[in-house]
Amino acid sequence: MKSKNLIVFLFAALALLALPLLLQTQGNAWVRIVDIALLYVLLALGLNIVVGYAGLLDLGYVAFFAIGAYLYALMGSPHLTETFPAFKAMFPNGLHTSLLIVIPLALGLAGVFGVLLGAPTLRLRGDYLAIVTLGFGEIIRVFLNTLDHPYNVTNGPKGLDAIDPVHFWSLNLGKPLKLGDYTISSVSLYYYLFLALVIVTVIISHRLQLSRVGRAWMAIREDEIAAKAMGINTRNLKLLAFGMGASFGGMSGAMFAAFQSFVSPESFSLMESVMIVAMVVLGGIGHLPGVILGAVLLAALPEVLRYVAGPLQAMTDGRLDASILRQLFIALAMIVIMLVRPRGLWPSPDHGKSLKRKGSDATPVTPIEAPGVDSPADAVPGSPSRPMSINP
Repeated sequence: MKSKNLIVFLFAALALLALPLLLQTQGNAWVRIVDIALLYVLLALGLNIVVGYAGLLDLGYVAFFAIGAYLYALMGSPHLTETFPAFKAMFPNGLHTSLLIVIPLALGLAGVFGVLLGAPTLRLRGDYLAIVTLGFGEIIRVFLNTLDHPYNVTNGPKGLDAIDPVHFWSLNLGKPLKLGDYTISSVSLYYYLFLALVIVTVIISHRLQLSRVGRAWMAIREDEIAAKAMGINTRNLKLLAFGMGASFGGMSGAMFAAFQSFVSPESFSLMESVMIVAMVVLGGIGHLPGVILGAVLLAALPEVLRYVAGPLQAMTDGRLDASILRQLFIALAMIVIMLVRPRGLWPSPDHGKSLKRKGSDATPVTPIEAPGVDSPADAVPGSPSRPMSINP
C-alpha cells in the first residue's frame, strides 16, 4: 500500500513539474491562468483557517490580499522615491527590496491587521461577524483609493506600476530563462515559485489541523460555549486564527503584485472576497484537498469560459455580452454543484460513523438491562446473573 501511494505521489509531482512546460507550447496565456489559480489557492488556504477551522465567517479577507500587494508595490517600485524627497535622499536608486525581506514583512503586517480586525469581533457571530468583516474590507479599499492626498502614498485610483519582478540573486523571474536551446518563459518561472509557496502552505495548514490548536479551533467551530466550558481560551485562539489566515493572504498579495507588476484598488473589490469564500465553501469547508479543488475550478473557470462565451456572442451578432455570459455560466455551475453536492465537491470524511473496525471479528457486547419490570432491582450493574439478596 505504501509503494502504491509513493508511485501516485511521484506521478503527481512529475505532472506538476511538467505542466507549465507543456502549457507554454500552446501559449503563455494558459500558464498565466494556472499562475492566477495558484495565487487563489494560497488565498483559499488562508481563509480556510478562519472559516474552515475556526468557523469565523470573514467577508473582508481581500483586505489582507490588498495589504500584501501594496506593501510589495511600495517597496519594489519607484513611487516613494519619486514622491517623497526624504526617501530619495535615503535611497537614491530606489528601495528595490529583496523578496526574502518582503515576504516576512507581508506576513507580519497582514497578521497584525488580522488581529486588529479580530479584536473588536470576538463577541460577534454569524451575520453580525460577516457584516463587520465586510465593512473592514471596504474600509481598506476606500483608503487605498483615496490615500493620494494630502500625501500621495498609494497613488489613488491610478494604482502603482513599474513594480520590480521577483529576483533570486542572479535569477530574474521577470525574464525568460534560457537553458541551451530551450527557453522557460517568465510565467513558467513564476509557476514554480507559486507552487513551492502552495506546498509550504499546505504542509503548515495540515500540521495546524492535527495540532492542539487545530483541534481547539474545530471545537470552537462546533460549539463555542462548550469549548469555553472545557477550558479553551476562545479569545486568544480566535485572534490567532484571524492573524494566521490574514498572513497567508498578505503573502499571496505580495506575489500578486510581483507577478502583475501593477496594482490598483479595483483588484480588491468585495466580489473578490465573495469569490474566495465561494472557493472554500464549494470545495469543502475545512478539507484541504477540497479547498484546493474549489480554488482551482473557480479561478480557472472564468478564463476557460471565455472560449465558450465568445462564440455565443458572435452567433448572436454581439447582442449578448461575453462577460455577462461568463458570469451566468459560473453562477449556473455553482448552483448545480451546490444542489448535487451540498457539502462541497470534496468534503471532509465523516468521523465516528461506526465504532467497529473493518474486518474485526469481535463479538458484540450485549447491552446491560436496566432495572425495571423485567429485571430484578437488586441486580449488580454489569453482572445481572448475581443478585444481591439476603436469601441464599
